[in-house]
Amino acid sequence: MGSLEPQRKIKIAITGGGVAGLALAAGLSKKPHLDVHVYEGVAAYKDVGAGYGLHLNAIKAMALIGPDVKQVYFDKALSHGDENVEMVTEVILAQGPNSGELVAELGRAKGRKTVARADLLDGFLQLVPKDRISFDKRLERIEETEREEHAIHVTFKDGTDAWVDCVLGADGIHSPTRSYLLGPDHPATGPKNHENWQVYRTMISTEEAKKHINEKWTRVVPILMGPRGHVNCIPLNKGTRLSAGVAVRGTKYVDGKAPPLDPELYKDYSEDARQIVAMVARDTSASWTAADHDHAPYYNRRNVAMLGDAAHASMPYAGQGAAQALEDAAVLDHLFSKVTEVSHIAPALSAYDTTRRPRSQHVVDLARQFGRVYAYAEDDMHKDPQRMKQFFAGAAAFSNNADLQRQNDDAMDLFLSSIGEGKEAGDVIEAV
Repeated sequence: MGSLEPQRKIKIAITGGGVAGLALAAGLSKKPHLDVHVYEGVAAYKDVGAGYGLHLNAIKAMALIGPDVKQVYFDKALSHGDENVEMVTEVILAQGPNSGELVAELGRAKGRKTVARADLLDGFLQLVPKDRISFDKRLERIEETEREEHAIHVTFKDGTDAWVDCVLGADGIHSPTRSYLLGPDHPATGPKNHENWQVYRTMISTEEAKKHINEKWTRVVPILMGPRGHVNCIPLNKGTRLSAGVAVRGTKYVDGKAPPLDPELYKDYSEDARQIVAMVARDTSASWTAADHDHAPYYNRRNVAMLGDAAHASMPYAGQGAAQALEDAAVLDHLFSKVTEVSHIAPALSAYDTTRRPRSQHVVDLARQFGRVYAYAEDDMHKDPQRMKQFFAGAAAFSNNADLQRQNDDAMDLFLSSIGEGKEAGDVIEAV
């Protein structure tokens, strides 16, 4: 086996300081052979957006990056004594002859709690040395040069630049890194909303929400399904705030704007669902238009790769967006533990692409299918609750129960094989 002693530090730029970028930086910044810097496009994080009900695979991915990463999630999401409490997302029919029937309990995990995105980012940020992150650095251009040392030139919109060996683009659904890798005119580059999804959402104090809806839905995560929109609630900030929403498929936009949410359209929904819709309709200022990505043909080219939403943005309906970003970070963190020469970067990123792309893109497809099922638009599945239960059970097993240690090991085997390290000569490495 060849030497793994580094010739010099590998210089890595992580563009984007969201969940994917910060979780990855928390792991990579501990490795003495790497010089890692995060470039975040915004000047400061804002307390916007909904929250995450992270599933078991997300918790396992954080643990693989480091116990401190997993502990930050627990610290930000849990109250004392919650570590052994199991939480699930209850999926319930809210319209039609089977109204009220529970068809799935998704994401069951000990210590699973909802967490506000801003709180989780704040926690991850504490794990990254302050001198390893710069704010207000919006990526403008990536240029690969023939320079012998630090051959990639990265420039930012404020006129500053950096020379690095590797760019890991965690810069979101509108990713400049994705545009660089695929080309700005590639059909899979930009975000898509093929089924015109609009998410009407409100952010409200839990105390105020209890005046309008069943108190139960301020403590757990429901998905109440129906053909004119599915209804859900996510407790945030350790139960002090509530994000409540109605996700509508087939929205008819007028001059690019969605029509107001009309509670009259939900008269045949269950009482609980009607109450939530009425509460959301009072203030829809947190609303947004959902989008995802069509499949990219690859996630890397040479020493540049994308991860998280930049690589595989998905609709929120399977609850897997952040989880898949964390799986990306876990695999990359594991691979870069052995990337000690610049020549190792491309094969490591190729191993990441081979290992992560099929699974993460299947999740994008699943999230689209979840949305159609929730909207009673998937092959009349809503008429057969047993079929629904089978669908959700299979999908949940795929996402929740994955062997993430095996995923890391598979990626490492591919990488070491490609650089002539690891397995004995003649062994065959298969990607799973």
